Amino acid sequence: MKIIAIGRNYAAHAKELNNEIPTKPVIFLKPDTAILKDNKPFYIPDFSSDIHFELEVVLKICKEGKHVAEKFAANYYDEIGLGIDFTARDIQNLHKEKGLPWELAKAFDNSAVISGFLPKRDFTDLYNLSFELKVNEQTRQNGHTSNLLFSFEKIIAFVSQYITLKKGDLIFTGTPEGVGQVKQGDHLAAWLEGKQLLDFHVK
Repeated sequence: MKIIAIGRNYAAHAKELNNEIPTKPVIFLKPDTAILKDNKPFYIPDFSSDIHFELEVVLKICKEGKHVAEKFAANYYDEIGLGIDFTARDIQNLHKEKGLPWELAKAFDNSAVISGFLPKRDFTDLYNLSFELKVNEQTRQNGHTSNLLFSFEKIIAFVSQYITLKKGDLIFTGTPEGVGQVKQGDHLAAWLEGKQLLDFHVK
């Protein structure tokens, strides 16, 4: 099982970090050791002083796929959930300045928080979904899938040209604007279409 994450997939988020809006999906990988589930607490690592939250809709791949055509891509995921891509922003910025890969900033242990998953058939329109993150009961991110730059199907089609997708793989589809730093003691909670899927603390 692997985690494929899409960067800069909401224009407002790209702008808030002074990044160019991409013309094709920007991807990076996280290992399975990055997964943090069951609302277990997230412990801030000692190698970073600037860990940021990034709330995302997550797709769960349901069958193997390679060179998937976009028109068939919807058949390759059957469940969705929420995830938080924790990012060591200080490390990421340093690596970006030097043209280095992002793995140390993105792929560290427990950096991929995931919720439980819901059947996509439970939703009438996957491109009319709202999702929200609250930190200490204050709304910090409000996202809507209508604002995706690249659709779920386009992401699957693009990624599968390079990397074979396998059952159980997870795709983090990008974060909206509003990302920010977490601190010890913070309480994070997130909702998808009004249904709470995440509820955990930072230590």
